[in-house]
Amino acid sequence: MDFNDTAEETKFRAEARAWLEANAERLKPGDAAAVMSERGGSEVIVTAKQWQAKKADAGWACMTWPTEYGGRGASAIQAVIWHQEESRFRTPPNIFAIGQGMLGPTIMAHGTDEQKKRYLRPMLRGEEIWCQLFSEPSAGSDLGGLRTTAVRDGDDWVINGQKIWTTGAQYSQWGMILTRTDPTRPKHAGITYFIIDMKSPGIEIRPIKQINGGAVFNEVFFTDVRISDKNRVGAVGEGWRGAITTLMNERLSIGGGAGGPEFADLMRLARETDWNGRPALDDPAVRQRLARFYVRGKGLQYTGYRTLTALSRGAIPGPEGSIGKLVGAVLKQDMASFAMDVLGPAGAVTEPGIAPEEAAWQETYMGIPGLRIAGGTDEILRNIIAERILMLPPDVRLDKDVPFKDIPTGPRNA
Repeated sequence: MDFNDTAEETKFRAEARAWLEANAERLKPGDAAAVMSERGGSEVIVTAKQWQAKKADAGWACMTWPTEYGGRGASAIQAVIWHQEESRFRTPPNIFAIGQGMLGPTIMAHGTDEQKKRYLRPMLRGEEIWCQLFSEPSAGSDLGGLRTTAVRDGDDWVINGQKIWTTGAQYSQWGMILTRTDPTRPKHAGITYFIIDMKSPGIEIRPIKQINGGAVFNEVFFTDVRISDKNRVGAVGEGWRGAITTLMNERLSIGGGAGGPEFADLMRLARETDWNGRPALDDPAVRQRLARFYVRGKGLQYTGYRTLTALSRGAIPGPEGSIGKLVGAVLKQDMASFAMDVLGPAGAVTEPGIAPEEAAWQETYMGIPGLRIAGGTDEILRNIIAERILMLPPDVRLDKDVPFKDIPTGPRNA
């Protein structure tokens, strides 16, 4: 593909840039870009909602969503251009990414007309925040092993169980939850997908304190939580189809940009950090490491272009998104680790406003292990790439066709 903007894309970029210039402050060199709300409170949420509503009113929210749901109906390339331009301005953290990037597309693909009408437009405008209730203590990398149950009771379902690593559960109005509804079927069958009101009686949310000082992840407990059958997404027992849709969009989202500092920020850090009276960049070993990061980043970028090309031709997100997620998260972690070496003792300072680069590298260094787990661990992604892209023989799965209730889960009592 041609990496230069076409005449139409140039016009679109100019339009996007003009709107941003009129409505936001441009970042200066060295300014920290917007990141997820690791430490944000209610004030950050209010600011983020105001910014999202302003974008929606002007037609710049959820660029690729169909116009019937309030989106712009833009191409994937136009969405990339918009995000490139928006990233150059000081904007609030995007606390709507899970809903708009992962769950909205799932509702469009598998939800009822009533669900689309009720949930998509408030999601687009940022009026309601969403979380994803997938992982459990015994079902993370092997999501098909989930044990949270939903039992039919008249027109309702009664949910019991536990989820973990739920991003933003403490400030979300709605969640998308996977439940076990038929333990007599194999583990990837008998799963049903629901929309759940996070203020429902019986839900307890416990934030998990993280090493970086934030608490964006949560444990969520469900005790006899009742939800209407109208909140079911897709057919009973067919929730795995919806889960795949969500995960493909999640991996594409993460792979497309892990957030945090970029290569240019690492270059600036090496240029501005003093090593015995000289810039760290003058050290040949530093330049060699930077060159390797540059090459790895370009490989990731061009692989991402292949995905964008497919999307621009109307394809849906496929397993190729796993490559970007797998490689991108590892690259970002390696860059952050190298930045800590460059920073030396200053790397121990984590207070924004005092630490170099607003502590962005420290934040990334401590937070990136979570990114390598989100949306599938490295091991799961390698399996996906091996089996679905390289078409290698699949792993031996002895439990594939076994009813879930008959799968051993640990030592049995004598």
